[in-house]
Amino acid sequence: MVSAVLKVFAAVFVAAVAFNGIRVSAQTHHVLGGDSVFGPALDVESWLSGRVFRVGDKISFNCSGTEDNIVELEGPDEFHSCDLTNPIRMYTDPMAHVELENEGTRYFTSKNPESCKNGLKLPVSVQSHEYEPHSHEYGPPPPSGRFPPLQPPPEYGPPEPVHPPPSYGPPPPAYGPPEPLYPPPSYGPPPARPSAATYVNGLSLVVFAGLLISSYIGM
Repeated sequence: MVSAVLKVFAAVFVAAVAFNGIRVSAQTHHVLGGDSVFGPALDVESWLSGRVFRVGDKISFNCSGTEDNIVELEGPDEFHSCDLTNPIRMYTDPMAHVELENEGTRYFTSKNPESCKNGLKLPVSVQSHEYEPHSHEYGPPPPSGRFPPLQPPPEYGPPEPVHPPPSYGPPPPAYGPPEPLYPPPSYGPPPARPSAATYVNGLSLVVFAGLLISSYIGM
């Protein structure tokens, strides 16, 4: 029973040593620009194209004979704006070596602000060993410190003409003012009243006629 347990532990130990050996052998030493010196003539974008950094890798910067030493910045804001007032690390050795011990992105640039603004800087995205990048992730990185070019707007043809509304014939005739239903009655001047003299003359005539009739009857 004890021998079987020891054999299991031995097998696990051998597998762990073999796995660690594979991981150690998989570590890569990246030399920036090869034999080129870290300076304005270095094409950092071409060197970064298709390159994958993993935990345990190492980067070397050849700064011999140049004033463009390496500084490491804290985050993307300082990196993109080339704000070098508060770096978190400075590498002053002619051959600077940087160990990539943890996952994440680290930001390196020249200590010369003008060189930084001209593109002498590189972001290093460190991946774990279990991470397998997809094929689309091997393209060149975006230009450092610059915005991507704007795509031209799509071209559109002239707008289609709007169809005219249908015509429904001539408009109805215009009507005049309404005719009155009945003509208003016309009122003439009031009749003239007889005067007092007319009344007296008529009364005298009646009396005279009465006297004649009485005289005639008495005869």
